[in-house]
Amino acid sequence: MKIALLGYGKMGKEIEKIAVSRHHEIVLKIDVFNLQDLTPENLQKAEVAIDFSTPESAFSNIMLCFNAGVPVICGTTGWLDKFDEVTAACNRKNGTFFYASNYSLGVNLFFAVNRYLASLMKPHANYDVSIKEVHHVHKLDAPSGTAISLAKDIIANMGRKSKWELNAAPAADILGITSEREGEVPGTHVVTWDSDVDSIAITHAAKNRKGLALGAISAAEFIRGKKGVFGMKDLLGF
Repeated sequence: MKIALLGYGKMGKEIEKIAVSRHHEIVLKIDVFNLQDLTPENLQKAEVAIDFSTPESAFSNIMLCFNAGVPVICGTTGWLDKFDEVTAACNRKNGTFFYASNYSLGVNLFFAVNRYLASLMKPHANYDVSIKEVHHVHKLDAPSGTAISLAKDIIANMGRKSKWELNAAPAADILGITSEREGEVPGTHVVTWDSDVDSIAITHAAKNRKGLALGAISAAEFIRGKKGVFGMKDLLGF
């Protein structure tokens, strides 16, 4: 499979290693130094594009892929206010789009555990819930897309929270998310349920970027020949 990498930072390079090891070919690499090469003609040399760029460029990259008729995998976060617009464009152009806030198999199993625990906690109002995420200092958005996904699943399954807020003051209907940026931490997420008598916490701590890269390549392999909008639930059969 011929792949275009939109974003050639640490994640892009890790994706390249996994792709080559699985006998795929990288035909285009875009970073800040060669943005002029991001053209429909160059994109059409690829069978799929994988975007791990920046929150500022992800939306335009995705739309460019749709216009070029190239399926696109996106792992960039921080642009989701335009997700509905992207979905509509994908369907209108009969395109292919795969998005995940986190491509790690372990994280997606963690999502499933989080949803189940939230449903168990629904009748237990004595427990309040919060989320903490820690990432490397190079991460540009906060909170992480993974933390937002965790929060949305809790709100949908637990019922006592109406919205999430970053660094929120304690409130009955608000789910607080705390974000920290330190060193080269690949990503740690902790969901804590706290009461007067005890605490329950579930944690996912990434050790490196390999799991994310493998998930992105697996998504690219999964959407081959497909049309529509997909996510990790489709890939994993959840």
